[in-house]
Amino acid sequence: MLLVLPIALPFLTAIAALILRRSRGDLAVSLAGSVALLLAGVALLSEVLSGGPVAVQMGGWAAPFGITLFADILSAAMVLITGIVAVATVLFSVRDVQDDERRVGFHPLTHALLAGVCGAFLTGDIFNLYVWFEVMLIASFGLLVVGGRREQMDAAVKYVGLNLIATLAFLTGVGLLYGAAGTLNMADLHLVLAERQSETAVLASAALLLFAFGAKAAMFPLFSWLPASYHTPAFATSALFAGLLTKVGVYALLRVFTVVFDGGSPAIGGVLLVGAVLTMVIGVLGAAAQNETRKILSFHIISQIGYMVLGLALFTPLAIIGAIFYLFHHIIVKANLFFLAGAIAWKTGGERLDRIGGLYKAAPLLSVLFLIPALSLAGIPPLSGFWAKFIIVQASLESRDWLIAFAALAVGLITLYSMTKIWLAAFWTDHPDPGHDLTRPLPATMLVPILVLAGLTVIVGLGAGPLYAVAEEAAVTLLDPSVYVGTVLGPEAAARAVALAGEAKP
Repeated sequence: MLLVLPIALPFLTAIAALILRRSRGDLAVSLAGSVALLLAGVALLSEVLSGGPVAVQMGGWAAPFGITLFADILSAAMVLITGIVAVATVLFSVRDVQDDERRVGFHPLTHALLAGVCGAFLTGDIFNLYVWFEVMLIASFGLLVVGGRREQMDAAVKYVGLNLIATLAFLTGVGLLYGAAGTLNMADLHLVLAERQSETAVLASAALLLFAFGAKAAMFPLFSWLPASYHTPAFATSALFAGLLTKVGVYALLRVFTVVFDGGSPAIGGVLLVGAVLTMVIGVLGAAAQNETRKILSFHIISQIGYMVLGLALFTPLAIIGAIFYLFHHIIVKANLFFLAGAIAWKTGGERLDRIGGLYKAAPLLSVLFLIPALSLAGIPPLSGFWAKFIIVQASLESRDWLIAFAALAVGLITLYSMTKIWLAAFWTDHPDPGHDLTRPLPATMLVPILVLAGLTVIVGLGAGPLYAVAEEAAVTLLDPSVYVGTVLGPEAAARAVALAGEAKP
């Protein structure tokens, strides 16, 4: 039951919010549904921590023939973090989303998106992973065009066009995989493909899925849809997208290229390594060149994705821990920075750096709250981002990838530069319009999510041990899929997976 709730609750909330969208009732339902999702995430993670990974076969069909839902500590933690972002987004939307945007479906689409995100985290089948990606794509397209402005329509066309190419690659890769293996259950695929990784059809499928997931994660050179679209919708929508959408692509890479494909092979690892470094560098250079808050933050999403993919590319236990820790930290920090961009626009009236300012005197609390996630993103101690970068750099040094470690550190310095640009423009310099009223109070529904997420960033930074322990256990599960296989297919299959792993060792 717990495995079904994170998917069922958002869908039920979306239906109820759709029925009530002509009244203010949709907001109350949306907030209640978000809190329910958060509680379901807490319950699921508690279940996994106390009893280990869990799986359920839907419709009474035994694996690998039925629809499998699976949760280990990684997927359960991702559902919990999704719940946190959901509650924060709905709260922030109270004053950020206009009534006409709300009436045309902001809340139903938000919860449909959340259902797709949770479905992707919990599915044990690659075809159903494709289905949940499509649910996310449809819902996110709807959220992009809510409001109907010309720039939104232009962004939505670019967003959907590039994502449909990735979808086509995804579906083609799934078809090749099914033709080669005769199954799409990930646990079953691990057993079937254990000694067939070098077959042409398997390699072709891996290449197509790497392309598809890389596009969804906004890896270089497949990232252009993100900076073209994330600055156009409501700030609440931008924060939801920034926190979750690309992370589903990273999660898919971590899951599929450990359970199904050998992510440590030279071919796959080499592509991931080059892609990760280029993603980091191109993303941060793009951010440094921008002159609007959300455009800078959008390019930073791309750059930070590079660190997560780098962890997978290095494919050592410490590197995988770093990728997972980075994944957890970045969802909270990036969503909060987009909320802060909305708060800055609320107070100053804009997003362009040359048209904002004066907030250090007018809103000193807001200036501190901005510095927390901004410095965390740059990797300044003792915040959560420092530990995320530290683990990745340490893993690079242990692998003797000196240039990779240097690139990661250099990107952190340029990140600090571009975040400093925003802080100086918005807070330190005077507003270019002396008559602009900076005393407009920030609504509590905007301030509370920012305060909570900033608090989480500080708490994780000062007490990183528990989150590191979660990331460590998640990495063990990824690198030893026998637990995954045993949970889904039973102990005999787990024993076979262990035997195959032993045979694969030199």
